Amino acid sequence: MEKLTVYTTGPSCGKCTMTKLMLDGKGVPYVEVNITGNPAAYAYVTQELGYTKAPAVVVDDQDHWCDMRPDHIERVAKLLAT
Repeated sequence: MEKLTVYTTGPSCGKCTMTKLMLDGKGVPYVEVNITGNPAAYAYVTQELGYTKAPAVVVDDQDHWCDMRPDHIERVAKLLAT
């Protein structure tokens, strides 16, 4: 698995911050992309992925989710451990 991409709306987003803290705590590497002021990233999250909430977390084209999802964070952390 490559690094995850976490699409956020910046530090004022509590769920974005918590998602990043949980990923950090599990040792899951990620790249953060702030969609505020980034039209291409915003279009990707809203139009291509169909999400209306942040954060949006993308593992790959088939594996992604939005909102704070501890269950998915735990799942990808276990994948990295194997």
